This record gives sequence, structure tokens and C-alpha cells, in this order.
Amino acid sequence: MLTSVRSLLAATVLAGSVLAATPAMAQDEDTSPVTITGNVSLVTDYRFRGVGLSGGNPAIQGGLTATVAPGFYAGFWGSNLEDSNVYGEIELDLYGGWAGMLTENVGVDVGATYYAYPSNEGGGPADVIEFYGKVKPTLGPVALTLAAYYSPDQDSLGGGDNLYLAADAGISIPGTPISVTGHVGYTDGFLVYTADGDAFDYSVGASVTVLGGLSLGVSYVGVDGPTGPAWDGITDDTVVGSIGFSF
Repeated sequence: MLTSVRSLLAATVLAGSVLAATPAMAQDEDTSPVTITGNVSLVTDYRFRGVGLSGGNPAIQGGLTATVAPGFYAGFWGSNLEDSNVYGEIELDLYGGWAGMLTENVGVDVGATYYAYPSNEGGGPADVIEFYGKVKPTLGPVALTLAAYYSPDQDSLGGGDNLYLAADAGISIPGTPISVTGHVGYTDGFLVYTADGDAFDYSVGASVTVLGGLSLGVSYVGVDGPTGPAWDGITDDTVVGSIGFSF
């Protein structure tokens, strides 16, 4: 089964900015800087859409994102996995898209992600491409994200497709370094661990910024699916802790 799984606390690493312009045009128009930002994290369990990919073990995750005005971006993100013949020990996601504001309080984000598994051992096709669209309204102190992700028919999905719908909410508590988040998602298609081909997942969490870009977080994560010893670290409800640094 394909890994559509990416950590809830998943991360993206970076550094630096570059400004390019020709002297002849500098007086006539503004140049567009390239901003590079990112994060590196250690999580106690790699969970994405509720499903675990590290077998209940810790994972190191991180990446880089480059953004060019007026909002185009591209980057990569990686994590270690529980070793398997199909996926190997590494996930590498390559992504790109555009993000901007529709109104003062409503943002949008559209793009695509290519999920690659460079260390798989020939257990059949594993890589997947997925397209996404997000609407991000802000209501006072609450930041919302409503998103749809679609993977069309491809060999790694066994000739099927997959749709994932998600709603996320986050709030920073005024006067404190604490943020609280909530998530609910619904998967319909190939990338689920249930016999009927669909599943819900959910999480609630909190994080605190302790020094500069250093943060600590904890989340409770759950998903539909079989339970029992054989599924420990995959579909059992769990608490995920994280420590990360953004810059």
C-alpha cells in the first residue's frame, strides 16, 4: 500500500535570501527576491493522515522551500521510514506551486507533490504524484485551511486513484508562545487501511516556542482502521511529540 503518509508535524528547512537585478533596470522596477525558509524536526512517530510510516519509532524530518514573488514556490521534504521492500527507508517529497491572497483575509494555495522512495528495493512502482488546492480563511485569531488532494490513476496506486479532503484550524493564544491546532481528514480511494476504501483521521495538538525558532509540540492522532499488535505504529491512536527548529 502506498505511503500517503506524512507527518502531522511534518517539516520544511531553510536559510538565506537572494536579490537579483540589473543596474539598468533597477531604477525602473522592483526586483523579486528569492526567499529560502525551512525547518528540521525530530518526531516520536511519523504520522500523516493518521497513518504511521515509521512503525511507531522516531523519525528525523526536514526540507527546504524557495519562494519567488509573487508567490511561486518549490522545495523538498524528507523523512526516514520503517524499512520495507516497497518503500525502503527514505521518503523524499518534491513539491511546487503558487500561494497568494484572494482577499485580505482569504488565502489560496495550489500545487503538486511528487512522493519518491529512492531506497526501495524493487518491490514494484512506489512513487506517486498528487495535486492539491487549499483555501485559507482567517477569522479573527483563528487560521483555517480547507484542502483537497487528488492522486490520479497511476501504476503505484494499482490502477486506482485517491482523494483526500481535510480541514485544519490553528490559534495562537494571545500573550503566550503557545499555539493550539485541530485537524480532521477523509480519504477515499487506494491509500487507506480499511476494507471499504475510505477512512477518517483526526488530531488535536499544541506547541510552544521556547527560544527563537525552537519549538516543542505534542499531538493526539487517530485514524479509522484495523487495530491490534500487528498494526501498532500504523493505525493505532497515539500521542506524537516533536522538537523542531525553523529559520
